[in-house]
Order: sequence, then structure tokens, then C-alpha cells
Amino acid sequence: MVPTEIQRITREVMSKFDVPGIALLMRRGDGEIEMFVEGTDATGKAITRASLFIVASITKLATALTVLRLIDLGVLGLDDALGEYLPKAKAVHEGVTLRPLLCHTAGLPRDLPNEHELYGTPMVWSDIGSECLRVGLEIPPRTRVVYGNVGYGLLALVVEYMTGKSFLGALRELVLDPLEIEGYLGDEPPIEPVKIKGVQSSHVGTDLEPYNSRYYRLLGLPWSGLITNADGALKLARAYAGETPGFLSATLRQKATADQTNGLPGGYGGRFDYPHCPWGLGVDLRGDKRPHWTPKNASQRTFGHAGASGVVVWHDPNKNVSWAIFGTRTADNAWLVRGAPEIAEKILASHVTQ
Repeated sequence: MVPTEIQRITREVMSKFDVPGIALLMRRGDGEIEMFVEGTDATGKAITRASLFIVASITKLATALTVLRLIDLGVLGLDDALGEYLPKAKAVHEGVTLRPLLCHTAGLPRDLPNEHELYGTPMVWSDIGSECLRVGLEIPPRTRVVYGNVGYGLLALVVEYMTGKSFLGALRELVLDPLEIEGYLGDEPPIEPVKIKGVQSSHVGTDLEPYNSRYYRLLGLPWSGLITNADGALKLARAYAGETPGFLSATLRQKATADQTNGLPGGYGGRFDYPHCPWGLGVDLRGDKRPHWTPKNASQRTFGHAGASGVVVWHDPNKNVSWAIFGTRTADNAWLVRGAPEIAEKILASHVTQ
């Protein structure tokens, strides 16, 4: 059972930042997964441990793991040039290999330049993938960390090219099924995901509302479209920690959770750009980043990801503690970067003092 103090601080965060509901999962050491779920979604519907959330950029962990599995199988090479697989991609350039695509140092823009023109048109992933092929570099590769989405679109296209399967098919076969994750990407789940409060868009209240609409869910974006529950997100992070024997080789896991950016500056932009921005193969590394979605008592080796829909999942390998915090409010009011670390700080402290 989640300790009373952690329940208390979670309720405080919900009240302070107007988050209608939170699903919290944590695992301390080799103990059982502990759960605390309270509140509702944006419509007042109670959330449960089984509730499905659109997890935004936590999707990138699943996409990266799909690529890493193919690397372990010898189908792909970490330092293979993008041009070996997608010769028509405008991003093909010396130095653009799978490695910088995974750690956001390929030199690509943060998103599709014409994303706002495209949104709302009748599109499927194959159409969006074609748009990714048309995007060129903004800066030379391996000169700055520029967190973005296009690189993960190109990685999904590489997966499709080498497997002959749809990206969803490859994702399910290589990641979701082996990890026993309930997950959906570009297909409608059997139960409707929770409705998220605080969406900032001109499409709010329409059939095109980001995160909350069937339209958004069916886009199947390999950088932000995965639908799963808190258990599924925790399994993605713990796959990098080696929880599932044979899923990834120890050698590749070590590379994946080590800094691949060689001290480059950069990050998410604005306040979230850092003088040194460590990043692994898919995972955000805490390092000495501030502000960040991890607490001050997390080790610099802590890895995982945040999602703008209001979700985080992290693993601290020094303490062997993992946590997933799923809120029913987007990150736009800063609750995720200010409130979620308060909860996680108590989680890590509880393991030290138990």
C-alpha cells in the first residue's frame, strides 16, 4: 500500500494545481507494485488502475524500444545511416544515423513545419510519415539537442521498411506483447480513454480536440499517440532497467541508459534548455537538469520520460525505485514539472527510510 504521507502529498498536488485525478504506481526495490488512485477525469468519471490514458511523449519510449529490439536482433545497426533505409528522406545527411535520431541530436526541427495546416485533414499515419520524409535538417547533426517529433516519425518508417509490417504491427509484436502491455496506437481501444482537462487548442470542444478526440487517437503518431495505463508506462521504463529477462541485451540496455549526447547543450526549448543535456537511446536522463520532472533527491542516472498530456514515468537505478504518475490534466499549468516531483521526492525518501 502506498504510504500515507505519499497519499497526502498527492492530494495536495491535486488540490493546488486543479488536477481532477491521479493514478500513481510505484515500485521500491524488489517489492510489489504499490498503487494509489484517486479522483476523476475531466468529465467527472472516476479513474481506476485500469483506466486508459493517451500518454503523449511517453510513446517515444515504446518507439525507441521497438528500434532497440531490432538492433539486438541484428536487423538494424545503431550507427547505420538513415539513408540506408530511407534514401528519399530529405533528412539524409552525413552523420544522421539511428543513434542521433534516438537522442534528438540529428539536427531536425521540433515538429513538422506544416503541422497546423495538416491537423484536422483526413490523415492516417502513412500520410504523416510521408510528411516526415519531406523535412530537412535545421542545424548540422550532433551539434545540439533539439527535442522533437520528426526523428521518431523517421524511426517508425525505418521499422516499417525493415520489418514489412505496419508500425503498430511491429510495435505490438516487438514491445507490447512481450512486455504484456495493454496498448493501442492508431486503433480505437475497447473502452474510451480518460478525458484530459486543460487542453490548449482552438479545437477544444470539437471532434478534433487534441488528446480527447477519436480523430487524434486514430492518427497513430509514433511520438505521441500511444494509449495505455499506468502499468503499461511503468513496464516501458522498467524494460530499460532489465526487468524482463531477454527483452534487451545487457550491453544495449547499458548504452540506452547512458548519455549519448556527449555534453551537448539543448533540450525542450525555453526554460527547458540546459547547458548540458544528457539523453539516452529514447530515455530522458536527469543529469543536473533544472527545472525537470524528477525530484532533487533522484540520482543523476534517473531515466524515463514525461508526456504533455499530464503523465510521467521514471526509474532511479541507484535506488532501484520506479514510479508512474498519471494525471487527468495536461502539463500546461506546470503541475507536472512542479507537483509531480514533490510526489516523487516522497517516494524516493520512503525507500531510503523504510
